[in-house]
Amino acid sequence: MEEEIKSLLQKHQALLVAHFYQKDAIVNLAHFCGDSLELAKKATSDSRDLVIFCGVGFMGESVKILAPHKRVLMPKISCCSMARMVSSDYYDRSVDMLESYGITDFIPITYINSSAEVKAKVGAMGGMVCTSANAKKIFERILQENKKIFFLPDRCLGENLANMYGLSCGILGVDNKEKILDSQVVCYNGFCSVHQLFTPEDIDFFRENYKDIKIVVHPECKPEVVKKADFVGSTSQIIAYVTSLPASQSVAVGTEFNLVSRLRPHAKENTFVLSSTIPECPTMNETGLNDILKLLHSYDQGRVHNEIVLEEHIRKDAALALERMLEIS
Repeated sequence: MEEEIKSLLQKHQALLVAHFYQKDAIVNLAHFCGDSLELAKKATSDSRDLVIFCGVGFMGESVKILAPHKRVLMPKISCCSMARMVSSDYYDRSVDMLESYGITDFIPITYINSSAEVKAKVGAMGGMVCTSANAKKIFERILQENKKIFFLPDRCLGENLANMYGLSCGILGVDNKEKILDSQVVCYNGFCSVHQLFTPEDIDFFRENYKDIKIVVHPECKPEVVKKADFVGSTSQIIAYVTSLPASQSVAVGTEFNLVSRLRPHAKENTFVLSSTIPECPTMNETGLNDILKLLHSYDQGRVHNEIVLEEHIRKDAALALERMLEIS
């Protein structure tokens, strides 16, 4: 199957990209593997105009936003559960709530885990996108303007950033009006279902049972987990940190299982998932080799399905939010 996929990719001059959380077989076959921002940049800059994107829907959209001339096909247009928590309508309701509190001078920042429609509304309001890899830079840039930040959809990443800079933080729809008014950062009440699985008790367990173990987590984890970790970083930052450790160093990693399982093939006995359950992203795991082959067969026969198509006015406004991010990062 792999050889047939490779042959069809070559025949149609197609670029196959895959997120780090995809299954091993797909990661091994991809021309390029990376996190959200890396994949968008790579797929945009590559000379090939046909992109086969293995990930979730908002990732394929990011490529189409930045490179509208490319055809972006996805074997499975899976929907990130976090991105689905904030629709265009929910964004409007959130802005209405802020304005009902008298809050009008704010800058929206949307995590890249959001739909093109939400990115477009953020872009139209002068806001921008961030990723977990560049969120610090984005925050630092916005703080220079001395305005309140509305961060969406991941409350955990927003809270963790606020804590890092000593800023007050409130959760819209959870905290009362007074706290929202007093907060320098207001977060939408969304979250990652996978990174919610990691707990402070998990960290306590590993510290008690493994001497000098390093605890590494993603900033989508709860603030109480992040505070107890030795290292906090994006997917690409986690990879760089963990793979730099000596094989003798024990490490427990709080992120998606597929990534953790292949982080240190030379030191599997000293590499652990920071959870008593398997933290596997269901939507990232929807895509299989059969789906890639089926997509390529259809394309080879002149039938195109699962193509990312965006209305131009949405694409343009979303591009504003993404381009503002890229100017900083």
